Amino acid sequence: MEVTAARRSFLCDIGFWADRTALHEAASQGRTLQLKQLIDSGACVNTVTVDNITPLHEASLRGHCACVRLLLGAGAQVDVRTIHGSTPLCNGCASGNLECVQLLLDHGANVNPSLTALTASPLHEACIQGNVDIVKLLISRGAELEAYDVHFGPPLHIATAKGHAACVRALLQAGARVNSVKFHETALHLAARGDSVELVDTLVEFGAKVSSSDNSGNRPRDYTKEGTACYRCLCYYERHPLSLQQMCRIRLRWILGPRAQLVIPDLHTSPILKSFLLFSDHGPSQTDT
Repeated sequence: MEVTAARRSFLCDIGFWADRTALHEAASQGRTLQLKQLIDSGACVNTVTVDNITPLHEASLRGHCACVRLLLGAGAQVDVRTIHGSTPLCNGCASGNLECVQLLLDHGANVNPSLTALTASPLHEACIQGNVDIVKLLISRGAELEAYDVHFGPPLHIATAKGHAACVRALLQAGARVNSVKFHETALHLAARGDSVELVDTLVEFGAKVSSSDNSGNRPRDYTKEGTACYRCLCYYERHPLSLQQMCRIRLRWILGPRAQLVIPDLHTSPILKSFLLFSDHGPSQTDT
């Protein structure tokens, strides 16, 4: 049955979900010229599909910066959510394109959209991809370090599980809680599962507890194979407590939390000590495994 003009207008006014349009296709494929022509001819940049996906979602997910810039300039809504809860910023972080993420943030994208069971936060998405520059950008814009995803836990967990050492360090330097848990499993458990000495060293440096037990009663060492470098590393840390100097460093950072990056640089003390307290020094591991 033919839909009258009045009926069509009413459906648009209440947010009628259109099928995928030429605008979506142009944005998805990065066809900037076609996208501009469609916009200039009056195409609505906020048209949504049945899944509530906008052209901005498409352009962001593919990392097409020129298309993202064009859509935002034409009035695209920056925080529209799909039926699964993803925003264009979530998609931009998943694409791993720093310029795209910067554009969305500069146009007011919410760095901490509320989480759902079907979507991760922008910071989770960046950690999954292992893009440390995007992780640092999101943190600088106020990304919640302890945002909890029902599947991944906090961002530190997914960065560790994926083996992205630079992201793990960036999160910890920013004040992420090293002993946060997902069902009693810590990031150190995940580092042990991944057989990563580098991640074990980093996590212990920031105060990870080698004696923590998960729901199965297993310590991190229980997830390594006897005789491996990771096993020997964890055995060493179990037998040798951290130095008093290191424990004081960790305690101060725990008290300050994310404020440490702002407070410590203003302390009236030596640059070397400030660097030490900020964990920006890159000295040798505490043990040669």
